[in-house]
Amino acid sequence: MNSQGLFASPRQQVWERLKGNRAAMIAVAIILFLVVSAIIGPWLSPFSAEVIDYEAIASEPSFTSGHVFGTDSLGRDIFVRTLEGSRISLAIGLVATLVSLLIGVNYGAIAGYFGGRIDAVMMRIVDILYAMPFMFFVILLMVFFGRNIFLIFIAIGAINWLDIARIVRGQTLAIKQQAYVEAARIYGAGHWKIIRKHIVPNLLGIVVVYITLTIPQVILVESFLSFLGLGIQEPMTSLGALVSEGANEMETHSWMLIFPAIFLAVILFCFNFIGDGLRDALDTKQTEKQAS
Repeated sequence: MNSQGLFASPRQQVWERLKGNRAAMIAVAIILFLVVSAIIGPWLSPFSAEVIDYEAIASEPSFTSGHVFGTDSLGRDIFVRTLEGSRISLAIGLVATLVSLLIGVNYGAIAGYFGGRIDAVMMRIVDILYAMPFMFFVILLMVFFGRNIFLIFIAIGAINWLDIARIVRGQTLAIKQQAYVEAARIYGAGHWKIIRKHIVPNLLGIVVVYITLTIPQVILVESFLSFLGLGIQEPMTSLGALVSEGANEMETHSWMLIFPAIFLAVILFCFNFIGDGLRDALDTKQTEKQAS
C-alpha cells in the first residue's frame, strides 16, 4: 500500500476499492444516467405522457414519427411514459427504503444496545411479524385506504424493516463492546446519546449496502402490486404498471412490453451490482483491519 493509502480515511479506502470494481462503477454510471434521463427526459421530448396521438395508435417504434419506443394502445408515447415510470419506480424504491431504514435501524439499535429482556421481547415481536403475510397486508391497505402513491411509499417501507432490524441488532451487539462505547459510559453519556452518537454512525457501512440491495426489492414489490392493478394508477404510471399493460398486448404489440421490461431489468441489475461492490469493499476493509 502506498503512503497515500496508509493515511487515507476509512471512507476513502472503501471508495478506492469500490472504484476498482468495474461492474459496480458501470452500474453507478448507468443509474445516474437513468436518473437524469427520467428527470429531464420527458421535458425534452416533443410528446407528453398523457397526450394521445390519434394518428399513431399502437404504432411500432419509428424515428421518423418521433415515437422511438412506439405508442401504446391509446396512442401515448411509450418512451416518455417509460421515463416517467422509471422516475416513479425509483422514487418509490428510495422513499420506501428510507422508511424501512428509519424504523429498522432505530429498532435494531435499541434492541441490541439494551439487550436482556428488552432485546428478547423486541426480537420475538420481529419473529411474529415475520410470520405474517405482509404482501396480503399491503394489498388490504390498498383496498381499504385507496391506491394513493404516498400510502404505497409507507406500506412497502413498513414491510421491509424486519431484515435491517435483525442485521443492525447483531452489529450493535458487537459495537457496544468497543472501547469507545465503554469510555462514553464512563464519562457519563446517557443511553440515547450513546446510541445516537456512537452506535448508529458506526452502522453506516451496513446501512449503505442495505439501501442498494433493498431498493430493487422494493421496486419489485411495487411492480408486482402494479401488475395486479393495485399499485400506481392513471394518469401516473410506473415500470410495473407499464409491464402489466404491455403483457396484455405482448402477442400483437411486443414493444409495449419489451422497453419497460428492459428498463426495469437494467435498474434491478445495476443496484445489485452496486450492492455487491460495496459489500466487497467493506468486507476487504474489515479483513485488513482484523489482520492488522
